[in-house]
Amino acid sequence: MQLNNPAVIKIKNLRLRTYIGIKDDEINNKQDVVINAKIHYSANDAANSDDMDKALNYRTITKKIIALVEQQRFSLLEKLTADVLALAAEHPSVHYAEVEIDKPYALRFADSVSLTLSVNK
Repeated sequence: MQLNNPAVIKIKNLRLRTYIGIKDDEINNKQDVVINAKIHYSANDAANSDDMDKALNYRTITKKIIALVEQQRFSLLEKLTADVLALAAEHPSVHYAEVEIDKPYALRFADSVSLTLSVNK
């Protein structure tokens, strides 16, 4: 059977710790962030061949995201989200990518603050 539909990979609730923010306590202490990514790509070659070399490797993407988030410092949620989005969208077979990052407990009386960015290629 030949597939013709785009595939969607969803990375859900990737919980990491990073330096994020502009206040002294945020600069000096890692905070939790929760990352959700949605990646649309053409999976025809992979689905029709069962060949890993023709697939978009979500494990590789996730490892790159983890390394970026854990090894860098960010003042703004916008910069962190944009950098993660660039990794999610870098493969040539990706047509669309969307990343949402939550910063739990960033506001009093709120579970979290989140920012979403997306790109169409």
